[in-house]
Amino acid sequence: MQRPQQVMEAVSTALARLARHYTTGAGVGVSMFELVSFDRALREAGFADYNLLRVSSIVPPGAIQQHAIEVPKGSFLPTAYGVFSSDKEGARIAAAVSVALPTDPNEVGVIMETEGYMSQTEAHELVTAMAEEAMDDRNLKIARLEVVAVEANVERYTTVFAGVALW
Repeated sequence: MQRPQQVMEAVSTALARLARHYTTGAGVGVSMFELVSFDRALREAGFADYNLLRVSSIVPPGAIQQHAIEVPKGSFLPTAYGVFSSDKEGARIAAAVSVALPTDPNEVGVIMETEGYMSQTEAHELVTAMAEEAMDDRNLKIARLEVVAVEANVERYTTVFAGVALW
């Protein structure tokens, strides 16, 4: 059995290494319970069986996109995400993330996220504009910009989630 100090050292080591991959996903969850709707949105996005650690929005240099997360279930998973839950029947909610990668593979990329009472189109446009501005602030040209967005009409508790996992 590991002692608390050994566990903390293992966690610190895992978090200190630079992510080599990233995975995007989005989902919607509906339930009578807000937390269950969140879990269902994570399941639909492919992020459910991990302990998400919310991080700020930088893609390490050279990180490569993978379509599925390939770390053991239950692992800590650094993730930049937008999430929004509502029980306001009939309201439209959305979440989106963008990933902007630079032309120079030695430079960082950025992730931008948004969520709230809006359409998928509005969320998509917002994260696109934010990513473009953030890259411009860094004097970096964009080689590739990807957006993942999701929208739902609220019934019971509804949660929308869009995220980028860094692993």
